[in-house]
Amino acid sequence: MVGADLGRAGLLGAIPLLAATGELGMGYLYVVAVLVGALTVVSDTASLAMLPALVRREDLVDANSASMLSQTLASTAGPSVGGLLVQAVSAPFAIVVDAVSFVGSAVANLLIKEPVRERQSQRHKPTVGFTELFGDPVLKPLARSATVAAVAGAMQGPLVVLYLVRELGWSAVQLGVAVTTLGVASVVGALVAPAYSRRLGMGRAYLVGQLVASGAGFALALAWWPFVFVGQAMAGLGMALYGVPQRALRQARVADHLLGRTTAAWRTLVIGGQTVGALAGGLVGTLLDLKAALVISSLGMLAGVALAYYSPLRSRRLLERNLEPALEGVKPEPSSGSGGQP
Repeated sequence: MVGADLGRAGLLGAIPLLAATGELGMGYLYVVAVLVGALTVVSDTASLAMLPALVRREDLVDANSASMLSQTLASTAGPSVGGLLVQAVSAPFAIVVDAVSFVGSAVANLLIKEPVRERQSQRHKPTVGFTELFGDPVLKPLARSATVAAVAGAMQGPLVVLYLVRELGWSAVQLGVAVTTLGVASVVGALVAPAYSRRLGMGRAYLVGQLVASGAGFALALAWWPFVFVGQAMAGLGMALYGVPQRALRQARVADHLLGRTTAAWRTLVIGGQTVGALAGGLVGTLLDLKAALVISSLGMLAGVALAYYSPLRSRRLLERNLEPALEGVKPEPSSGSGGQP
């Protein structure tokens, strides 16, 4: 994580320097965008894999909630602060501030005292992460559901602003309020996620969260301003309500030494799905219309919910036996095989 932070700081810090010397071109900006994105994936994967080593298993839900809350606050406030900096000073100075923030993050990560883990003498195949995901009776339907939902949800994301401006004729102020609604709902969801997840059970909490998020496209497609805000609230709230329990499920069911590989496999499926979904959303919006794309997106997310519903995820009793004792202070027995079977 420290290396990823310093790498991003260096890449971003070079932009204002090249701009000052007149050497900055679009080619370098494309390279920076790709490399910064890759380093972000590396950093996020490492942080998710390291979290279970820093907290007790009974604190996984709270820890994931706090992590998601910080990410939500940053993604909500970051663009606004960046815009203010660009207007108040200049774009190069705003990028300098961004680069410095990564240096601060590197220092903070360097101060983390990670527990020493036992070295595993056995070498694992590159596909071991996928084997863990699809060899576990709970993680297998979870991975399938999340991948389908990621493809469908990404169809919707890039189209919302375009839909509100082009189809509904919203002003910049109205658009800003809609985006803020999404952010505030995400914060609220992250705050209530621990109590909500324990109340329903991890599997059911994931299901209900995905169901809430799935309704956003339908609400937006009604094209009436109250439902637009309802849709934005559903999207933000649902994202946190399904995100926290699915993270806790993965971290609790996978052996520590395989968690990094499993998290990387998960993110390959989800981020890859989001890339495909964004492209599909643009094609559907062009060939049909934006409203149809929003509806199709929500239908696809409901398909992801169905995959999870017809699986062990909907059984509270199964999850209480296999996982939730760990969340109540009882350490689960180690799995007997690479598939993470209980």
